[in-house]
Amino acid sequence: MTGTRWARPMALLLMVPVLSACNPFSEARPMLDEYVERVARVLETEPELSSPEPAKQIPRRRDRVLAMPELDMGMLDFLSLYGCELQFVVGEKNSVMGRVMQPLNRLRYEVRFIEAARECLPEVDDEELEEALGEAIESKRESLPIAVWNATWGVEEVETLFTLAKGYYPVAPEGDPVSDLALDAQQLNAATTRLLDEKLDVSLAFAGNVHQRWQAEYRAGQLINSARLLASRLDDATGLLQERLEGRPLCLNGKPNNQSDIVQNMFFSVYIGEIQPYMGEIRRARDALIEPLARLAQQQEEVMPEQFRDWYRHHLSLSAEGSLWLELDRSMADHTRAWQDLLGQCGLRPGA
Repeated sequence: MTGTRWARPMALLLMVPVLSACNPFSEARPMLDEYVERVARVLETEPELSSPEPAKQIPRRRDRVLAMPELDMGMLDFLSLYGCELQFVVGEKNSVMGRVMQPLNRLRYEVRFIEAARECLPEVDDEELEEALGEAIESKRESLPIAVWNATWGVEEVETLFTLAKGYYPVAPEGDPVSDLALDAQQLNAATTRLLDEKLDVSLAFAGNVHQRWQAEYRAGQLINSARLLASRLDDATGLLQERLEGRPLCLNGKPNNQSDIVQNMFFSVYIGEIQPYMGEIRRARDALIEPLARLAQQQEEVMPEQFRDWYRHHLSLSAEGSLWLELDRSMADHTRAWQDLLGQCGLRPGA
């Protein structure tokens, strides 16, 4: 009897994942495929699912990292002998650890060097040293944008953030999956803007945590995957709607009929009830995360490597011709217009 009492709850628990797996609207790919199939069904035609153009991985690190100009070692040794704060900064760089600095630490060093050298300059009473120090400051100023680029887009952690191996952005996610990443991007943008304006009083203490979060998250890559799939499936469904618009009218004389009732019910239950919320979620997450990341790249275009530039225009930019986000906006607009035109044949135009 005891075994029977426990068997029923256990069976119910085991059924939960099975039932969840049978729900096509719980994940992006089956939901969007199902949508196209249902549009075809109510329009009494055959569905055609296209193959989305695959997105590209973010360029390899060796194609993203810029070569950092180095000061002449003789000059560094010369400067390290002078008795001001710069002595300790240079000494740190000349250490074994300093020669293999990670990009973020290298940026910190470059900022500290410029600040220490500027503070040291008024104390210099040797003409040769003053000239060498002035040249060093100018060299570091000119190469600072390179250090900033390497500490943002040249780090290994960004590859995880943009990996395409983690599927699609979740349907009806709990909470806000991109909120922390969005705040990180905004903070990085603010710091980058100040550094590029040579306002060096910027704390970079937060940046290490940003890179750690990039290493643990993959939402940007999921958004890119979802944008490609969503645009493709909307285009598939738009093609079916256009085919019907160009053929036999859904309604004669603008009067609803049984088929238009079925089409309208599917429109509200599936498109309005399931697809539009996902479209809205993708757009909201894009605005929160992709847009500030695009700005983080755009404000560094002067030093952006060519291999990265093409990827940026296609996967990050919201306005460049060929941008997947621009293509998604067009697909959404075309699909909305097709639905309005079709239901308008029956006096059921949405929003009318």
